[in-house]
Amino acid sequence: MKIADKTVVQFHYTLKDEAGNEIESSYAGDPLAYLHGYKNMLVGVENALVGKEVGNKFSVTLQPEDTYGERKEDMIQRVPAKHLQDGQGTTKWQAGMTASVETEQGQRQVTIVKAGKFMITVDINPPLAGMVLTFDLDVIDVRAATDEEIEHGHAHGAGGHHH
Repeated sequence: MKIADKTVVQFHYTLKDEAGNEIESSYAGDPLAYLHGYKNMLVGVENALVGKEVGNKFSVTLQPEDTYGERKEDMIQRVPAKHLQDGQGTTKWQAGMTASVETEQGQRQVTIVKAGKFMITVDINPPLAGMVLTFDLDVIDVRAATDEEIEHGHAHGAGGHHH
């Protein structure tokens, strides 16, 4: 079966930066599963997978507009330190650390740019925004989506969403 809208796809991936350095990989765990055609995947990755089948292994290099977008300078903001969380009770923030902050769009991961005692400068851009990224993809499984998956708009089961 070829990957098309209303198929559930499982694949492994290795993500690399422009210099070829590995950023992350799924091979240590379960393959990633998603419902194709429902905006559950980076647009560039989803487009690259169209028409592929189980056993296809390939690489695709994507520009920022097809992944996490360009970096936006207006996404660097100052927030009160008390609004940052890391799940470990950290109170001494340093540049380069990551935290989460509640925004109007929900919880967002941020990177600390500059830390003061009471105010912290954070970068709300996605960490990989503005980067040219290469995905090494390995299609593991392709199947027709169930009616329930189509109704819910995402894959269920191994590697997918659980209710």
